[in-house]
Amino acid sequence: MITLYGMSSPNVRKVVIALEETGLAYSREHVNVFGGEHFEPGFRALNPFAKVPVLVDGSQPGEAAPIFESGAILIYLAETYAPELLPASGPARWEVMKWLMAQVANVGPIFGQHSHFRREPGKAPYAAERFRRTAAEIYRILDRRLAEAPYLAGDAYSIADIATYPWARYLRRHGMTEDACPHLADWMARLASRPAVARAATIMSDWGRLDTRDMVKAGPDDMQRYFWMHFPGPTEEEAATTLKDARVTEP
Repeated sequence: MITLYGMSSPNVRKVVIALEETGLAYSREHVNVFGGEHFEPGFRALNPFAKVPVLVDGSQPGEAAPIFESGAILIYLAETYAPELLPASGPARWEVMKWLMAQVANVGPIFGQHSHFRREPGKAPYAAERFRRTAAEIYRILDRRLAEAPYLAGDAYSIADIATYPWARYLRRHGMTEDACPHLADWMARLASRPAVARAATIMSDWGRLDTRDMVKAGPDDMQRYFWMHFPGPTEEEAATTLKDARVTEP
């Protein structure tokens, strides 16, 4: 049996969509990230970075090793169960891979930071403005690409689309409009109409209700932990030394 550990985040939605596209039977384990379950030893044995999603596939021969990082999980699912979502070789494979890597390296991190800093932009105005502008340009890059082809990797739907769609859903929340990105908006509508994507939306709504329940119960210390602010950073002396060394060694 395949088990997915997650909550209602865009990176988890990717994996739910992929699992629904494959038609595989799988079980779901909700992780209370607002209660710190992902930092407990049992979960960290699955992912040392203490993040969801994590997938454990016990249906394959041999020991079931946990797979973390959503991009790696998508590649695993496509290569193991859904080769139509990732060509085995050649230029078509690399079109998928480069747009998948663009999502995990650019779309997700930038959109995530924009979402974080826009919560209280006055606390870090430079960061808020930097990520606002960068996110807007990434939306435009996606729109320009989808003006050239029906899907990110070309003519065929792939894990690159599955990876990017959950984050592209933030378009309006991030202050952009469908009129500004018409090709992206059309692509989003086409993906939303896929049965697997619709089924995933129902699952994510269920997990969203659980996350809301957990967040309501969370106290200030829980939220600090949720944002990874409970770990010690370098001391002021260590930070000053590091900055000085960086100025000396950087070209």
